[in-house]
Amino acid sequence: MTDTAGNPLDDIRMDTANLYREEVFTDLTVGTLRRLTPVKIDGSPDPDRPVLFSAETQLMSQAGPLPVNTRIEATNLAEAAERFPAAIKDALDRMMTEAREMQRREASRIVTAGPGAIPPARGGGSGLIL
Repeated sequence: MTDTAGNPLDDIRMDTANLYREEVFTDLTVGTLRRLTPVKIDGSPDPDRPVLFSAETQLMSQAGPLPVNTRIEATNLAEAAERFPAAIKDALDRMMTEAREMQRREASRIVTAGPGAIPPARGGGSGLIL
């Protein structure tokens, strides 16, 4: 039996024009910084694209550990480390805003019976007295 739709895995390809070398830096206490250095297909540095930085940490919540990941606008590792606290705070603020918006949307989905609505009968009857 052949799959007429084709195998979706046949379309998976690495974007060789968008490769990065990843380096991880941690203080073993608060968090992790990642530096993504653009490289060419042969692994040599690609100076035409910017180096990217990201920050990662875990915060404790009532539901357990909460992973926080965000990009940091920085040009070097020292600048990324300096901007780490503000970047994490901004990411957490965005997460809280998104969570409140999701709660608001969920609350607005609750359907209530309007005036004059007849409640469903109990016990499987029609609710009519004959």
